[in-house]
Amino acid sequence: MTTPIFGPVQEYWLDAWQRSILLLDTLRQRGNRYLEQSKKTAPNVLEFQAELVRDGRTMPRPTNYLLVRIIPPEGTKLDPTKPPFIVVDPRAGHGPGIGGMKQDSEIGAALAAGHPCYFIGFLPDPVPGQTVEDVCRTEAAFLEEVVARHPDADGKPVVIANCQAGWQIMMMAALRPELAGPILLAGSPLSYWAGVRGKNPLRYLGGLLGGTWLTALAGDMGAGIFDGAHLIANFESLNPSNTYWKKVYNLYSKIDTEAPRYLDFETWWGSPVLLEAGEMQWIADNLFVGNKLSIGELRASDGTRIDLRNVTSPIIVFCSWGDDITPPQQALDWVTDLYDSEKEIVAAGQTIVYTLHDKVGHLGIFVSGKVATKEHSEFASCMALIDLLPPGLYEAVITEVEEDLENPELIEGKYLFRLEARTLHDIRALGQNPPEDERRFATVARVSEVNESLYRAFASPVVRTVVQEPLAQALRQLHPHRLRFSVLSDRNPFMWPVKLLAPQVRAGRRPVGPENPLLTLEKTVSSWIASSLDAAGAMRDAMTEALFLGVYGLPVVQALVGLGPQVQDERHAERDLCRELAEAQQRTDLEARYTVGGAAEAVVRSLVYVRLPGGSIDERGFSMLMAIRAGRPPEERRSLAELKQVLKEQFLLVTLDEERAVETLPALLPKSVEKRRAALEVLHRMVSARGALPEEGLARLHRIEALFEVKPERVASAQPASA
Repeated sequence: MTTPIFGPVQEYWLDAWQRSILLLDTLRQRGNRYLEQSKKTAPNVLEFQAELVRDGRTMPRPTNYLLVRIIPPEGTKLDPTKPPFIVVDPRAGHGPGIGGMKQDSEIGAALAAGHPCYFIGFLPDPVPGQTVEDVCRTEAAFLEEVVARHPDADGKPVVIANCQAGWQIMMMAALRPELAGPILLAGSPLSYWAGVRGKNPLRYLGGLLGGTWLTALAGDMGAGIFDGAHLIANFESLNPSNTYWKKVYNLYSKIDTEAPRYLDFETWWGSPVLLEAGEMQWIADNLFVGNKLSIGELRASDGTRIDLRNVTSPIIVFCSWGDDITPPQQALDWVTDLYDSEKEIVAAGQTIVYTLHDKVGHLGIFVSGKVATKEHSEFASCMALIDLLPPGLYEAVITEVEEDLENPELIEGKYLFRLEARTLHDIRALGQNPPEDERRFATVARVSEVNESLYRAFASPVVRTVVQEPLAQALRQLHPHRLRFSVLSDRNPFMWPVKLLAPQVRAGRRPVGPENPLLTLEKTVSSWIASSLDAAGAMRDAMTEALFLGVYGLPVVQALVGLGPQVQDERHAERDLCRELAEAQQRTDLEARYTVGGAAEAVVRSLVYVRLPGGSIDERGFSMLMAIRAGRPPEERRSLAELKQVLKEQFLLVTLDEERAVETLPALLPKSVEKRRAALEVLHRMVSARGALPEEGLARLHRIEALFEVKPERVASAQPASA
């Protein structure tokens, strides 16, 4: 409360002085937390209790990764028949725990939905000699462990992979496709050159630096260790107004309430981890600059090609327009790199789902409480639906339940989860590089190889001789990202007066009134500073793009690295004859399956036929399916895996030859009229779960009814939408 004896000026300056002391004290606490975290063997920011299950250091090829089981909070009810969730955090400079640093998180959403939950994290120091492939093999072993622990689960483990962990898990799934259930990629880049002009400047960084030779230099300066603080510095440089002003001013302006949230986040942000220099060099060469993952140019140590088309799990891509680190193009363009049309996705038996948030930033995708209580909660509760989806490309649309929505009792929570069929044109419409820009990035990749070779031959031996481990450790401690934390801790004697003053300031706190003119002026100046930094950042990004396009678009530069004047072919994964033969064999096998099956296959085929033109699925139909399944006798109840196989096969039969699928339907029906009537009733319940059928759907339903040769009472909701 303010005191009348103070005028506006005195009131403001007292408040400003108090806020300054409390700000310094918060930064002091931040520094102390950094020092505490740096002393821990396995620092993390998990809000949940956990127990160690497997230690990657005990593997045949040891790594610094750990698998832990999340201990459910008291009162949490888990369903042993539900597949476990595994949350994998990114090792991209920061420490582990972001996927569960608060109750409203990815881990919290999985537990709330009744799923057992595990977490894959890592230690701050790498095992000497570990490689990216070793990490993928470790994660595969972790999945095997989780599968063995849940023999009653109706489905394979669901994997949530955040940011960098996304491409790592996808590599693992390409090498071991039998292990994982649905894979949720949250803010994960898989196509590193992708983006649009005028945005996404981070993708130009490799070109401006002359390739990855600086990565090699950083590894040599670390005596074989790459400091994750370098990666954090790159992320911070993207948004100078937030890094240098907004974040601190937000804390200063809301010092009475913001400090706990700020400290929790900075505990994670301010604890950089280390990578093996070889690991980081492989990542920079093959992914960031080489961009080899999405077109299948990577191979494992045994020669196995790492082809993302080998992944058989449903893939869910969660990205955002507000993400300046992994824009939607980098999260999704791997699909167009692999497939020419959505028909190829169907033929490959692959299910791909994506959802686009309109504004949340990169970290918000896996940190924001609002995102956790909406998107992640919906994904957790509807993951079984996604796992049952027929092959194809879909967009997940999550909307609030409207008052006039039909059958709301079939919806869990306050949001409706809907899946809309999409085409590759929808992904291309998000924005893609023109061919000439693809050629520029290809030029950068070759320039990078030349510069790194020159560095390795002439400079690296000298640097490695001069920089030994003691000097490397000192350089790491002097990195600006670490120094700004430690210098404002209790190690600094000049911070002791702040520690003594802060409790007294809190006790006598006099916040300024919101109507104070000086406070209004303060906010105006703050806005001007932020706008100026934004403008400077935009100017820098524009110059960066212009320089990149100009230099690497020069024919002479392209010719010097071996790119001739011919038009650069569009980036695309090469043909896989073995896969094409397998798909052709599948089509041949399907030809003999039209008359194979019984009533269940007939109902599923009919449902696919009736609903196919709509191109939309939502959770109400799935809830009805689960209710019907639960009502069957246990000995007749099919597992979700069996249902998935039936649905996939019937979907492929209908899409392969729709007319033949309908004409052969009577061969699947039981001879008993009562059993046919029961099957038709199940079909009616399924098609009516979403309410009224559109006119075409109703016509298709009438055709199916005639094939069943029974006359059941028509359910009211099976009337045309216009009725």
